[in-house]
Amino acid sequence: MLPGVAMARRPGCLSLLLLSLAAAAVGQEAAAAAERLSPYFGTKSRYETSNPALLRDPLSLGPPQPGFPLPPASCAPLQLQALVRHGARFPTGGQIKKLARLHGLVARANGSCPAAQALARWDMWYRQDMDGRLAQRGRADMRALARRLAARFPGPLAPQRRFVFTSSHKARCVDSSEAFREGLCLALYGPRESNPAILGDIKINDTLMRFFDLCEKFVRDVDKNNEAMRELDDFKEGPEMKKVVERIANKLCLPVDQLNADLVQVGFFTCSFELAIKNISSPWCSIFSEEDALVLEYLNDLKQFWKRGYGYDINSRASCVLFQDIFRNLDQAVAESKSSKPISLPGIFQFGHAETLLPVLSLMGYFKDNKPLKAKNYAKQMDRKFRSGRIVPYAANLLFLLYHCDQAQSPKEEYKVQILLNEKLLEFPWSKKTVITFANLKNHYKDILQKCHFAEVCDVPQNATTGA
Repeated sequence: MLPGVAMARRPGCLSLLLLSLAAAAVGQEAAAAAERLSPYFGTKSRYETSNPALLRDPLSLGPPQPGFPLPPASCAPLQLQALVRHGARFPTGGQIKKLARLHGLVARANGSCPAAQALARWDMWYRQDMDGRLAQRGRADMRALARRLAARFPGPLAPQRRFVFTSSHKARCVDSSEAFREGLCLALYGPRESNPAILGDIKINDTLMRFFDLCEKFVRDVDKNNEAMRELDDFKEGPEMKKVVERIANKLCLPVDQLNADLVQVGFFTCSFELAIKNISSPWCSIFSEEDALVLEYLNDLKQFWKRGYGYDINSRASCVLFQDIFRNLDQAVAESKSSKPISLPGIFQFGHAETLLPVLSLMGYFKDNKPLKAKNYAKQMDRKFRSGRIVPYAANLLFLLYHCDQAQSPKEEYKVQILLNEKLLEFPWSKKTVITFANLKNHYKDILQKCHFAEVCDVPQNATTGA
């Protein structure tokens, strides 16, 4: 051997055994980590995290809910309106690019680092053409949801009736609406009927499903305004997030300056995507602790709060066009019932995004905390109501159920409404009750129904300046 030159040493059998055991330990850790982390995936959460019984049986209706449905002896469901988020999807093109970059960094990391080795062997199977499209698991989400709703609401969802299907133009929403319609057709007619179109056509309506794109003030003041996300940006550079970045860099044997909050978050989301899409525990899960997950959940919730929730008034006000449409349909059903006419729209199904549901829920006053989510109050928000993964996971659904009740049993309360989120009863924020007369519901939201005009809320005068 030449002086000063070290020969590369092949690992001996003991070294190979130790590396193999380390890799196996990482795999076992990943299997446990996926379930441990699943409550913190935010808008990338699978639907089953909030409804664990569906993991055993996708058609399970779960345990009976007190007060739901209203007693059939006195109240009959007239109309069901469902506002549905698309099913589980692939990452967006931007997320896939970030993941490829992160995977490249890991693949070039220290060869004796077990966590990095496990991730270097992981197959980077995501492709740019997947770009947010609905996964097969997402189609299954929609078919199963349709079959459960048909079982829950056999009155309005009955054979020989036609329904309304509306979708955002995005492929993941159109595909979700088609899969839902297939599942509903199967539930109502069985496998003998092979043409789900008998239930009704699917219409694209971005005015309702993507109102945020058409609201000029929202686009100007929030969506395209970097300053509007200052709380999010500050948290990315704050002490909690920096500690997460440092821990992940240490676990992957990487220099900390090679990582940032965005790259760490995409690694966390990869754990969530593989659980939602493939129902597997990805090796990406093993590098995150529950402490890391809580911080990353808050990072995601900050974005949703300031861009879709209570952060800015325009976020929710822009949704009044959809909110008013829901009440027009309820009004029509009540008018037809009072005239002893058949209900022309017994089932209305609208397919959009998390960005569609969150503003409507905020407009209605749901999941509002006493103080806003901010970069510097992470510790004080540990018990917050606004947790996007519990509100709008994949396949999230907001249901409005209208009943006609026997006046002999319910004097002066002929029409009643219940609201469900993800198939569970919601209490009305102001009363803590789970049922309300339609007249009282309209009265509570009368200002939104009568005075919230989309053009007035969203139009931007020429030469106007940013207002966020």
